[in-house]
Amino acid sequence: MNLPNIKDARIRTNNKINYMEAKNIKSDEFKGKKYFIRTYGCQMNVHDSEEIKGILENLGFNETDNLEQADIVVLNTCAIRENAHDKVFGFLGRLKHLKKENPNLIICIGGCMPQEESVANLLKEKYPFVNIVFGTHNISELGSLILEQKEKQQIEVYSIEGNVYEHMDYVRDSKITAWVNIMYGCDKFCTYCIVPFTRGRQRSRKMANILEEVKELKEKGYMEITLLGQNVNAYGKDLEEEVDFATLLENVAKLNIPRIRFVTSHPWDFTDEMINVIAKYDNIMPYIHLPLQSGSSKILKLMGRRYTKEEYINLYNKIKEHIKGVSITTDIIVGFPNETEEDFEETLDVVKKCQFDGAFTFIYSPREGTPASKIKDSISLKEKEERLYRLNEIINDYSLKHNKEYIGKTEEVLIIGTSEKGENKVCGYTKTMKLVNVSNAQSDIGKIIDVKITSAKSFSLDGEKVVFIKN
Repeated sequence: MNLPNIKDARIRTNNKINYMEAKNIKSDEFKGKKYFIRTYGCQMNVHDSEEIKGILENLGFNETDNLEQADIVVLNTCAIRENAHDKVFGFLGRLKHLKKENPNLIICIGGCMPQEESVANLLKEKYPFVNIVFGTHNISELGSLILEQKEKQQIEVYSIEGNVYEHMDYVRDSKITAWVNIMYGCDKFCTYCIVPFTRGRQRSRKMANILEEVKELKEKGYMEITLLGQNVNAYGKDLEEEVDFATLLENVAKLNIPRIRFVTSHPWDFTDEMINVIAKYDNIMPYIHLPLQSGSSKILKLMGRRYTKEEYINLYNKIKEHIKGVSITTDIIVGFPNETEEDFEETLDVVKKCQFDGAFTFIYSPREGTPASKIKDSISLKEKEERLYRLNEIINDYSLKHNKEYIGKTEEVLIIGTSEKGENKVCGYTKTMKLVNVSNAQSDIGKIIDVKITSAKSFSLDGEKVVFIKN
């Protein structure tokens, strides 16, 4: 992809502050001013926003959730589906109005959308009121871009992925659970996916640096960490040291942080060693997100997924057999170009065989520059919507069925905050990633408590704290 004003992330000669000097740069220039950040997309974007917050607070900004009070607005964007684009451009209309009222307002667009050539050009031509445009490869340079502001719009988007930099100043959204990046980018190049183009090729962090970060989080009192990557199972394949995800996972488990999770897994790289490590350690949660995408081997091949329907089912069954009480969720795309009714029935067959605990389901959205976007599609939107409805009905039935199996059981729940279900309720997650709403346990936020499950819905459980009476 050729973007306007592209610069190699490792060769910067025209900026006053080079990349390494820009990392965690501190200033009092904006002391007392406020920032507003809106995040779109996946867990990786959420964690990127924690880095962006750190950059802004190092410059003196304080966060506000009131858009009208903001001196700087950052939109951290997603490019996975078209509706994500629509939301961002819709919000830009509101920001244009605010800019007229406050000409000094700094507007920044970052994340995955600017990595798309068409979007970067569109922002340059039709949204001149946007001050700074930056991509996923140069987030850490946002501080220097803000300090070097000019009247002319700054577009700093790199087509070449940068190196992996350590010891960033994150402002984490929680003091209980934390994301820990173990890698960036992806080498799988599924034909429908824009991630390798927006986030680059795979770059794994060194295991020692990951373990150091987890140790620090444990010392700060964090109860749960989630190892994060576009395909965590492929961790280490790009490193000189001989290390894989199973080895990393085991070493993290030995640090004895109470809870460990990881997302997202690719079935192609899910090894027996991984299964054995997960089964061996009690602090590795028995919850796995295992994207299926399609149940048709023909469609899977067109998607470039590197496994068949039968291979996926065999892996699913192996995980269920070896990891006690494991909960498995998935991703499914409906309406991939030229998916026939027979292909869709194959997907329904896998769902019925696996009976997933839950699924994220989507209608296929073509992304510019991906191989799949060039395939002529013969399926109407109406037909795709009808298939999605049928799929979701089955998925929701299985979710409710699994959740009802918890009624009457006592589960360990990590309480993470107040619940949206009522003033006197808090919420948290079981080991198997089931959301539980609990009454009268406000003092237990940040703790793992025993909860007796009293009722179940398709997407959550209700429960009561178990109080043990000492003799």
